[in-house]
Amino acid sequence: MKISKEIKTGILVVLGILLFIFGFKYLKGQNLLESNNTYYTEFNYNALTPSSVVTVKGNPVGKVTEIKYDYATGKTRVAFLVNEQLKFSKNSKIRMYETGLMGGNGLAIIISKDGELAKPGDVLESEVEVGLVSSLSKNFSGLSSDLDLTLKSADTLMSSLNRLVKDDSNQGLKATIYELNQTLKSFKGTSNSVNSLIGKNDASIEELLVNFKTMSADLSVVVSELKEANLGNIIATLNSTLTNLNGVLDKVNKGDGTLGKLVEDEALYNNLEGATKELEALLQDIKLHPKRYFRILSKKEIPYEEPQTN
Repeated sequence: MKISKEIKTGILVVLGILLFIFGFKYLKGQNLLESNNTYYTEFNYNALTPSSVVTVKGNPVGKVTEIKYDYATGKTRVAFLVNEQLKFSKNSKIRMYETGLMGGNGLAIIISKDGELAKPGDVLESEVEVGLVSSLSKNFSGLSSDLDLTLKSADTLMSSLNRLVKDDSNQGLKATIYELNQTLKSFKGTSNSVNSLIGKNDASIEELLVNFKTMSADLSVVVSELKEANLGNIIATLNSTLTNLNGVLDKVNKGDGTLGKLVEDEALYNNLEGATKELEALLQDIKLHPKRYFRILSKKEIPYEEPQTN
């Protein structure tokens, strides 16, 4: 059976209308090939667009389909579609958040499993997540004030630097640079003098280094000889000798032995001191009266007399 041109034309027109409706709905965020559910929420202001994404834990599950301003409440009512497989309770919240710095905003369903399951047509509670752009917009006045203070400080700093550069007094930057230049010149002259002195005394410095090297070698030999001389045994013997000497001194302090008694016995000391004085007097008398002790020089006995002291 042949189909007339009129029937073909009618079929094409109907298909065109259906395709137009499908495309229009798709652009609005509705997919006619999927079974979706419509829910609602409200915000104090609108920052969304039709077809804004709806996500759960970062996964897209639907799109915003309609945005209307409610003149009675002064709020923006947002209708959005989600897949019918998604189940959540009426206590869940719809959060508006920034999808990116340049990517606009979207809705996130913060699912709660408590309470009665939400049904298509329910109005869910909303909240707004503060993002970078909104934070900057709220704090722009503070940022501008801080920026103004920073610019004023920078201007003051530049003015101070300008005055410092133009200052021709002794305290100015020019005078400081001049003095620094003179110091560098002096340092350069000193460096040249040192280089000249080193150049003139290369031979002496070389000889000094040779002598130091020789002395280091001799010191190394001495250290080697000390190692070979068994310095440890010498120190041990010296330590033993000092220990014995300490024992002898301890006995002397206690009055043991002849030397100890001589040091500690005061009577013996006094006797020795008296005997010494008498011996000194005897020697002096012999020197003054030798005939008294040597009868060969004189037959007459000369009595003893105490020597006169001046």
